This record gives sequence, C-alpha cells and structure tokens, in this order.
Amino acid sequence: MDFDGVRVLVVGDVMLDRYVSGSVRRISPEAPVPVVAVRRRWSVPGGAANVARNLLRLGVTARLTGLAGRDADGEELRAALAAEGLKDSLVYAPARRTTCKTRVLAQGQQMLRLDEELCAPPAAAELAALRERALELLPGCGAVVLSDYGKGVLLPDADGVSLCAAVTEAAEALGVPVLVDPKGGQWERYRGAQCVTPNSAEFMRACGEDAGAAPDAARRAALAARLCGDYAFARVLLTRGAKGMELYTGQGLLCRCPARAREVADVSGAGDTVVAVLAACVAKGLPWEESVRVANTAAGVVVGKTGTAPVTLSELRAALRENAENPKLFALPDLLEKVEDWRRKNETVVFTNGCFDLLHPGHVSLLRQSAAQGDHLIVGLNSDASVRRLKGPTRPIQDERSRAQVLAALNGVEAVILFDADTPLELIRAIRPDVLVKGSDYTEATVVGADLVRAAGGRVFLAALTPGCSTTGIVRKIDAGPQDGEPGN
Repeated sequence: MDFDGVRVLVVGDVMLDRYVSGSVRRISPEAPVPVVAVRRRWSVPGGAANVARNLLRLGVTARLTGLAGRDADGEELRAALAAEGLKDSLVYAPARRTTCKTRVLAQGQQMLRLDEELCAPPAAAELAALRERALELLPGCGAVVLSDYGKGVLLPDADGVSLCAAVTEAAEALGVPVLVDPKGGQWERYRGAQCVTPNSAEFMRACGEDAGAAPDAARRAALAARLCGDYAFARVLLTRGAKGMELYTGQGLLCRCPARAREVADVSGAGDTVVAVLAACVAKGLPWEESVRVANTAAGVVVGKTGTAPVTLSELRAALRENAENPKLFALPDLLEKVEDWRRKNETVVFTNGCFDLLHPGHVSLLRQSAAQGDHLIVGLNSDASVRRLKGPTRPIQDERSRAQVLAALNGVEAVILFDADTPLELIRAIRPDVLVKGSDYTEATVVGADLVRAAGGRVFLAALTPGCSTTGIVRKIDAGPQDGEPGN
C-alpha cells in the first residue's frame, strides 16, 4: 500500500500540543499534590494540524488551513508544521490566541492538562479569509477533512455563515468527498458530508440521547439511519473505542471492525488518525469498507503511543500484515520512533546484538540477562550477508527472517532489527541505548559502541556465559554425525 500522488485538504481547529514529562517521587509539602521532577519538554502540531501530520507520515500530500493567533504559541506551531514539511497555509488572527493544550506526564501517565484557548466563531474577516484559503487549496484534492474541535473555526459566524457549508458545497461541485470529525451535538453545519466519524458520546448527543447510554446493535443502526436522513449524510462511522468501529448508511450497517487487541498507552489524537487514514484511503480510491478496516488498524497502532503521535506508512503496513509476518521486526525509522516513545515515559532501553543462528541455552541466558537490565530490550541481528562475512560461506544455517522470528518469540525481546554491517556501531549510534550488553568473553574496551553509550550517560553490562554452548560447536557435532553408541536417524 502507498499513497503516492494522493492529496487531501484539512480544514479545522489547529492547535499546539505541548508536553511536560518527568517523574514523581514525593508529595508537595505545600499542598497534597504530587511534585513532578521535569525531565523533558516537547510540542507537536495538534487538532486539525495533527490530522495533516498523520497524512504526511503516510506519504499523502496534505494541505491545511485554520486559524492561529500572532503569538508565541502560533509561531511555535508554525515552526512545528514547517519541520513536518507542511507549507504554512494558516490564517493568522491578531485578536485570537493560538489554542494550546499542555499535558503533564509522569511515569508515562497523564496527570494534568492545561488548556489555553478562545472558543468563539470566526469574525467575518477571518471567515472570509479562511473560505478563500480553503477554496484555493481544494482543486486537485481527492478528499477533504473537516476537523472540528469546537474551538470556533467551523462554527457559523454571527450572521449564520458557515465555513463547513462553503467547503462542502465547493467539494461536492468537484466530486470530492467530505469527511467530518465532529464535535458537539449540533450537526446541521456538517450537512451533506460523505462521512462523519463520531465517537459513542458524540453520536448519542447528536441523536438527542444520553451521551453515556449504550444502545444495542439494532438501536445504533436506527439512530445512524436517522442521522443520515436528517443531515443528508452518506455514511456514519461510529468509533466505539475497545469495541471497534461500525460503518452505517441510511439503509443500515455496512461493516463492523473489531478493535485490535493492543496495550493502550494514550488515546490522544486517535480520532485524528482514524479520519486521516480513512480520508487517505478514500482519496486513493479504495472502497469505503476497506478504508474503514485500514483506519481501524491504524487506530490500534496509535493508541499504543504516548501523546499526540501519527502513524507512519511503514507502521501501517506492518500492522496490516501482522498476522502473516513478525510484528517485532522493525525498520530503523520505525524503531527510532518507538524508542522515542519509550523515552517519553522515562523508560530504559537495552541493546544487544549477535547472529543468533541455531538458538541455544547460551543465547537464551544472554537475552534473559539483557532484558533484566532495563525496561525494553532491542536485539540487533546480523543479516545473512553479514553472517557469511563473519562466519564463512556455509553460515547462517537459518536465514535472517527465520532467526528474527525465533528471537521475537522469546519473552523479554521487544524489538528485533537487522543490520548488514560487520558491527552494529551505526545502529548503536542511532538508537543511543541506555544499556549495552555483550557476553563476558568481551571486555568493556572491546565492546563495539561502548564509548558512545558511556559518553551519553549509559552503561555497559557484560553477561555471564553458559559453558559449552556455541552454534559452531552444534554445527560441528551435526557434521560429525552419530558417534559410537549413539542412534542414527
């Protein structure tokens, strides 16, 4: 799957998502609140800007417009978008502040969120500028996303003029589908959309029901059909969290996708990922049912990440083929993103490496000792070409994919990455592990990458060896055949 040549326009509430991460070891003597020892700060594009960011990571050409203030947060957002490779198409409003959400994290959990925002419809001049910008960006796009966070950009102005209506009308004239990530219970402004993607609470509020109600399948289908009829929607994609997704038309249920079982780290931005991937697939020309299945897979990936984070194309591809291939085998860009996610939680990254051909008790012991040195163990695995250079033309016995699959099946191994060089030096330089592990037949002075790890504040651990265990010895025994007194095959 790829999205070469696909273009998607995103219109909506852009914001800056800021994070402050640290650890908690005590309660404040001034008040009964935890004290966070701050270790790291970062910020990323949020809201509609995160939808565009997700599109970019998929290889889609994303176009974005929304309102931002002429303030420090607006400049930071603009710089973050530029860093993502997104040309700045925002409308800057001097009288409006840039929406900023600051989340305080400790031990990987969100403790507090601070919102700085102005939730108000755009002024007439702002609305006119937004409309002009959106209609300039629309031609050539295969889909439009209206990303509504209730901050005002997609609300009607004082005269009842709606940016949603203007964009939907222009898109319909060009045959471009409009997808809406909605907010609130007043959906008239989304009239005529090809698809709206509410969560359960938003869905129930729009239907005039209790947001916490849990209707059965027949009732959900009836409510979705009513929404399609009331607002001329072609489809409603109901996102139900751990219960998966359901796609409805005015005639009833079109498809249901169960949630993929994953450890949930953070649901921030999951809705952005769903609508972005859905729009990308629809713009590519995939059927709606298939597009929903792909979006559901992407949602399963993104909830395993900390903070507002996009899904990359390679992650999506890996997740789509997860049942057939090794989900723990990473390409370097994806592994580095996973490592960054672990570091945001202040978790320790351990690295070891080897050929791991014909896995034996010595390998198992090394990996067990390695995993005990921190929170996450990465194993660098010599490629077949690398093993041949190191061990000779008859090795490896098992190819790299087989060796990677066996390693991934072991408890404690969280990631496997192949490398083609004779040593893992460049891999260590890129990953920057907190702990580097080799067997005790090495000294710290002879461990490749030890100086890099120590210079960055990490450490080297020399694991105890298991006597009499080596792949070379096993191969020699096999080559020698049965000895006297031993049974043959």
